[in-house]
Amino acid sequence: MKVAIYLRNRRLENDARYLGLIGKFASGGCGVYEVKEDGRIEDGTDIFVSVGGDGTFLSSAAMIGSRGIPVLGVNLGRLGFLSENTPDEVVGEVLAGKYTIEERTLLKAVFAGEGAESLEDLYPYALNEITLHRAGPAMLGVDVSIDGNPLPTYWADGLLVATSSGSTAYSLSVGGPIVMPESKVLIVSPISPHNLNVRPLVVPDTSRISLSLRARDEKVFLTVDNRSLEVPKGLRMEVSMAQFSLKRVRLYGSNFIKALTSKLFWGEDIRNGR
Repeated sequence: MKVAIYLRNRRLENDARYLGLIGKFASGGCGVYEVKEDGRIEDGTDIFVSVGGDGTFLSSAAMIGSRGIPVLGVNLGRLGFLSENTPDEVVGEVLAGKYTIEERTLLKAVFAGEGAESLEDLYPYALNEITLHRAGPAMLGVDVSIDGNPLPTYWADGLLVATSSGSTAYSLSVGGPIVMPESKVLIVSPISPHNLNVRPLVVPDTSRISLSLRARDEKVFLTVDNRSLEVPKGLRMEVSMAQFSLKRVRLYGSNFIKALTSKLFWGEDIRNGR
């Protein structure tokens, strides 16, 4: 087995947990190499190990792109929904074949209008979410249509389109629903809306979601997972499911509900006991 290991936070390159992970794969008979910031991935790589937190996992997903190499998240960070595994447990499980491969939906953004040509070099795919957000003090009016059917204008700080994988990320913090990762849906959520009568909307992942803005400020922020830049307010975009997915390694002991209760303390109540 040929294993690529990526550590974004180079301050941890001498961390005993990281060095131990490399050593265990090597002693298990694997060919191991480290992926540097240039993102070069060698031919014949069987598994890509993302070491850090969920931000590192998102960077790993962008490096993998459409190659179809399975990504395994190892947590050296804080929370870790995508990178939920500890360094001690992964090597034995992987070498024993005690894992499955999940297909995680990716979003794709297609841009038009003012400023679209400046985004040609942007990697337009996201595992968690794509957002438009105000860059100045004035709120945004966000016009949204689903498969050509217009919704009422959202007056808010911005708007977010998330996958089921992203339901426990930014979408959760703006009041979006928690969605099981295998659910074939997308989430449309306003960010700090100025309407009392708007709510997040769950749509099929086959939907095509068109977004345009009514803004007083000249610039807005566009984010694609953990990548962000300022764009002109005249930018329009269509968000839809990408034609390829991300393959995520899930160890047999992994469980989404378990992660919710242990990491977000979901349902924590003295009446529930332990």
